[in-house]
Amino acid sequence: MIRTDALDQLPVRTAVPALERALDERGAAVLCAPPGTGKTTLVPLVLAGLTGGGPARRVLVAEPRRIAARAAARRMAWLLGERPGERVGFTVRGERVVGRGTVVEVVTTGVLLQRLQRDQELAGVDVVIIDECHERHLDADTAAAFLLDVRGTIRPDLRLVAASATTDAAGWARLLGDAPVVEAQGVSHPVEVVWAPPAGPVRPPHGMRVDPALLTHVAAVVRRALAERDGDVLCFLPGVGEIGRVAGQLAGVGAEVLQVHGRAPAAVQDAVLAGPSGGRRVVLATSVAESSLTVPGVRVVVDSGLSREPRTDHARGLGALTTVRASRAAGRQRAGRAGREAPGAVYRCWEEAEDGRLAAFPSPEIKVADLAAFALQAACWGDPDASGLALLDPPPAGAMGAAREVLTAVGAVDAEGRATDRGVRMSRLGLHPRLARALLDGADEVGGRRAAEVVALIGEEPPREYGDDLAHALRTARRGGDGYAARWRQEVRRLSQSLGSPADAGTGPDDAAVGLVAALAFPERVARARGEGAFLMVSGTGAELRDGSRLRSAPWLAVAVADRPAHAASARVRLAAVVDEDTARLAAGHLRFSGEEVRWADGDVVARSVERLGAVELSVRALRRPAPELVRGALLEGLRREGPGLLRWNRDSEQLRLRLAFLHRVLGAPWPDVSDAALLARAGEWLEPELSRAGRRADLARIDAGQAVRRLLPWATGEAARLDELAPERIEVPSGSRIRVEYGGEQPVLAVKLQELFGMGETPRVAGVPVLVHLLSPAGRPAAVTADLASFWREGYRGVRAELRGRYPKHPWPEDPTTVEATRFTSARLRRD
Repeated sequence: MIRTDALDQLPVRTAVPALERALDERGAAVLCAPPGTGKTTLVPLVLAGLTGGGPARRVLVAEPRRIAARAAARRMAWLLGERPGERVGFTVRGERVVGRGTVVEVVTTGVLLQRLQRDQELAGVDVVIIDECHERHLDADTAAAFLLDVRGTIRPDLRLVAASATTDAAGWARLLGDAPVVEAQGVSHPVEVVWAPPAGPVRPPHGMRVDPALLTHVAAVVRRALAERDGDVLCFLPGVGEIGRVAGQLAGVGAEVLQVHGRAPAAVQDAVLAGPSGGRRVVLATSVAESSLTVPGVRVVVDSGLSREPRTDHARGLGALTTVRASRAAGRQRAGRAGREAPGAVYRCWEEAEDGRLAAFPSPEIKVADLAAFALQAACWGDPDASGLALLDPPPAGAMGAAREVLTAVGAVDAEGRATDRGVRMSRLGLHPRLARALLDGADEVGGRRAAEVVALIGEEPPREYGDDLAHALRTARRGGDGYAARWRQEVRRLSQSLGSPADAGTGPDDAAVGLVAALAFPERVARARGEGAFLMVSGTGAELRDGSRLRSAPWLAVAVADRPAHAASARVRLAAVVDEDTARLAAGHLRFSGEEVRWADGDVVARSVERLGAVELSVRALRRPAPELVRGALLEGLRREGPGLLRWNRDSEQLRLRLAFLHRVLGAPWPDVSDAALLARAGEWLEPELSRAGRRADLARIDAGQAVRRLLPWATGEAARLDELAPERIEVPSGSRIRVEYGGEQPVLAVKLQELFGMGETPRVAGVPVLVHLLSPAGRPAAVTADLASFWREGYRGVRAELRGRYPKHPWPEDPTTVEATRFTSARLRRD
């Protein structure tokens, strides 16, 4: 029996007519509805014709998480008075509950992508709803782009709805072809905001680390909320580890403490969503409870203000979740959970002044995540660079380049980026391409069943209590009776079936099999020991094991899970398997190099015969007679790293370089650019034949840089002969002295004793540029600076004369310096002469 009373109470019903008109007229719409209005449950039922009397349609609802997909299907089935699998069903990875009469199917966005790749037309589907599109998960963005492509080419009748509580409605409307925006007004109850910052200092989140002081404070705020308010408490924390630690601090709190996250057993999830059964409850949850789920009985929210987002270090091939401050949009979503059924309160564990500085929305996953899976989806769709896909944010070029390298290495795409047959098969496994490669190739080496076991273990990292030894974790999962082990066994069955033939268990020891499969998944993370629990990955990144790890004595590791905290030199190994050198060579064979290696290292040329896997050297011996071209390349590398200072420069050669730099700046061509970069770019013109004769650093130090640089002068045009005319090394002054010109600054500088310029009316010029004259006292100390000598004689000389003639009475200080003879000597010497 349909629960009409419950359906009539859902506020979104008032927006349904406008939504239906928008879909009839435009075929697409953006639905904005506050939490608790029924957008996830009533709208699909109405659009399917199961309530409201409309035409019968088949509706597909895409949710970002498995827990949300199950909960939405169960809620809709309950509203119809049915069980899931009748007219409403759901499909998530590894679980399908649908029947022949199912017309509303709730799926995860990942399942929707798989379905689109197999059947682009989505035959039999009339409406697709992408729920919680504000979360900007990569699968949801990709599915929306594919659906728009389908609708624009082969299924113009397919109706699309982008639904969310808080979103960039205008952006999604543009993406859907200027689709109408339909807004539903909620009847949410008022939620009082209580600011509850920690009393003492708390360190900001760092990688996966959260200050224990903050978690202690959050637990205290939960206790305070229980004492001050009625109803159940929903507490938001960033991850499973933090949930466990806060749960431990709530012992004896006088309420049932439940934990909700993506890894929680289905029975626990169902118990939370079923509502209170007597006493009060404290529900500790990750962001899975921000949207799509209604937790009955909640009147209070305690918000830690933290969430987890993916980050990828593309240069090192390391991806991990990192703890960040939750956005303002997430804060509104979380607070709204307290006002779903009655007036409530939210306790925010940060200062009110901080709130305005938070990001408005969470980071789109496409901007920060590993894009290998996305790139494979795009390649299988026929658009390898994703340039033709309608996306709110384009994928970063660097991340797409890194993804292409991964896909090429695992054989998923060809040289042009098109998906291979193997790539298509990999895309349909519902795995990251690395894990898909490990499953397919590992099955041939260790048996399908064991390959599936290891891949399932890596795909969803086991609890910390399983340890960091992948082989030990496998044995623990096999005999485990916890929720993780149950989910793991379910995934093993799915992967074994996906191999298409009976998955044999294989032969040989488990430890070797585990190591091989892990190495196949992450060949660049194969690592060799370098002492004290430290390893070097073939990617060149260091890796460290925790103290007490049973893996510390291993000669080689295949690192399955690792992260690199910000500013840390090495990655932290969280899950790895012991391997031997033969396994390392097999898995990372494409990174193997064997041959002569001549390079610049530690300040000199190093020549050796080497065999290595990436950055890990397997064998090395000195090379007595390296190839000359390799030596020359190494010397050039040294010059690039350390600069032309490796050559022999004296005062004259340095002055020559400064003179040429001045002429290049003032006159341009044909006078050469003699900057470090330009000299290195033309090394073959000015450093030969000496460079080809050199074999080490000491040989470079013997090259006369001044003589070599002269080869760059414009000899062919004859301009080289004008060097001393245009940029003279010295200028003769009226006293007869030839004074060196310094060319290091903006203007050439002539530093000369004042008496030696008597009678010179105009400032000397170099290549048309007036020199900057530093007038010196008889003792050679600065007395004045001028670029206009005539002006100085008229206006500045009198002051200098008054100041210095008493100090230097033996030197001439005429009243009119322009009419007397310049001199280097004292007055007495002049009289004698």
